[in-house]
Amino acid sequence: MSRPRSTRPAANALRAHAVLAVLVLFVSPVALLVAPAQGSTAGVTGLSGSGSTWSANAINQWTANIATSGLKVNYSSSGSSAGRSAFSENTVDFAVSEIPYGVQDGGTVENISQRPFAYMPIVAGGTSFMYNLSIGGVRVESLRLSGENVAKLFTGVITQWNDPAIQADNPGLTLPATRVVPVVRSDGSGSSAQFTQWMLAEHPAIWQAFCAKVGRNPCTQTSNYPAPPGSSFQAKALSNGVTTFVTQSQADGAITYVEYSYAKEAGFPVAKVLNQAGYYILPKAENVAVGLLGAQIETANTDPRVYLTQKLGGVYRNSDPRAYPLSSYSYMILPTALDGKFSQAKANTLAAFAEYFLCAGQAQADPLGYSPLPLNLVQAGLEQVRKIPGVTADIDLSRCNNPTFSASGENLLALNAPQPAACDQRGPLQCGTAAEGTAGAGGAGGAAGQPGSPATAGDGSGGSTGGGGPGAGTGAVDAQGQPPVDVAAAGEVALADPAVSAAAVTDPATGLAVDLDGDGIPDAVGATDGVTAGGAAAGAIPLQLASTGGWQPSYTFVLLTVLTLLGVILLPPLMSRRFAAARR
Repeated sequence: MSRPRSTRPAANALRAHAVLAVLVLFVSPVALLVAPAQGSTAGVTGLSGSGSTWSANAINQWTANIATSGLKVNYSSSGSSAGRSAFSENTVDFAVSEIPYGVQDGGTVENISQRPFAYMPIVAGGTSFMYNLSIGGVRVESLRLSGENVAKLFTGVITQWNDPAIQADNPGLTLPATRVVPVVRSDGSGSSAQFTQWMLAEHPAIWQAFCAKVGRNPCTQTSNYPAPPGSSFQAKALSNGVTTFVTQSQADGAITYVEYSYAKEAGFPVAKVLNQAGYYILPKAENVAVGLLGAQIETANTDPRVYLTQKLGGVYRNSDPRAYPLSSYSYMILPTALDGKFSQAKANTLAAFAEYFLCAGQAQADPLGYSPLPLNLVQAGLEQVRKIPGVTADIDLSRCNNPTFSASGENLLALNAPQPAACDQRGPLQCGTAAEGTAGAGGAGGAAGQPGSPATAGDGSGGSTGGGGPGAGTGAVDAQGQPPVDVAAAGEVALADPAVSAAAVTDPATGLAVDLDGDGIPDAVGATDGVTAGGAAAGAIPLQLASTGGWQPSYTFVLLTVLTLLGVILLPPLMSRRFAAARR
């Protein structure tokens, strides 16, 4: 007797539920595998680094960006000196510092790390002089300072803001009899080392007199700024510490030295500094780029202890009217050998991270208050990536997407940097005040002795900062509104184009030899992500990892899943027919 037909729908339903169950079991894992497969993160692992607070806002933004692609980099902004020590002690995978190992500081010379390493430039910027000063209860936004007066402010020679020397820099302001409060770093700082190196080179008599006053012998640059006891000096730890102190409402009269990014984030003004050409200039990206055209980069001596270190005398004395005199760049100290703590997987992650921040990551430098690295430093940095163990990097700079240079090798920031306004020249005019001169030459000013309308962090976009130059701008983006990013995550830096590296092109602006394809198509990229500066507040920009090529393990899993699903769907009807035929 055959089964009633009424049982067939139930059998079909049972079969459908079985298929659905198999789909859930197999498709869910596939979805988990395929969802993050914008690229492969096989063979990579988390990194740890510490050091510079000067560079921290840029580094924190970059680490937030790459986290969206599965690469994890933890960075502690502990100060350059602490970072170098941590690298030497092998407690971190990399360090970041504004000064190399082995620099003499007073009577001591720092030991050079015994751990194999190389220096790699990461970001450029300007050491700025952020201040809090009011006239009649209104914040001054247009302060100008000569280099000599900067040195005198930070050595206790000038103690009142209405000092005749400061007044001479600022003919459009009637400065108040407010006490000067110099705010310096209390920790070992690359910012202190760079600033004191500048004073020693440019105003040696002032710095040496200060050394004698505080008992520093011999008188050298220093990472540990001496604050004279019983003075108005304030010493605070880290860049955030000095910035926070200056921004307090009760800190009227305070001034500090800090990377421009921190002032820009805080919305506080920085002084325009007098350059060799006689113009007062802000530390904007384009002015830093012009300033660094005067830098001498050590490339003849390939000793890793000195290779790519910077000599800044030509920056301090750059005669271009657009140059900011305290421009420099920061180094990553990267390991060049594997050991018990620095594994191949970490080397792969470091290579991917380095390719990102040397190229596409530089698009965010300007909005964050830094200056993107120029062509020669990017090229040298990518060559350093080759020293990371197990990494091969064939360099194709036409794919780099750095906004500083075009595919033909021109330094776009330096080429397009605007000339300063006439009222920024040393003399009786002053941008942002009634002494500004011709209307519209700088920003909108106020009455004599009063600042004009506030502008954001002295960015030169108008208002009382003047300067005639544009503020931090935005550039080209991809179809998704983001800077195109292509990060290699499996230990190979995907910059391969042997044909390109064979063609030499000379940059007429800098005289540097470059190896680009010369197609004349600019690769300028800007950042329009709207992210505010500062590591803690940095928002991540999703990245897309480059495929490592070839057959991936996930492909095999998907293929097996598809075959299994076909079997589940097709085999039951076939088996059912065979069983029915056998019962006849």
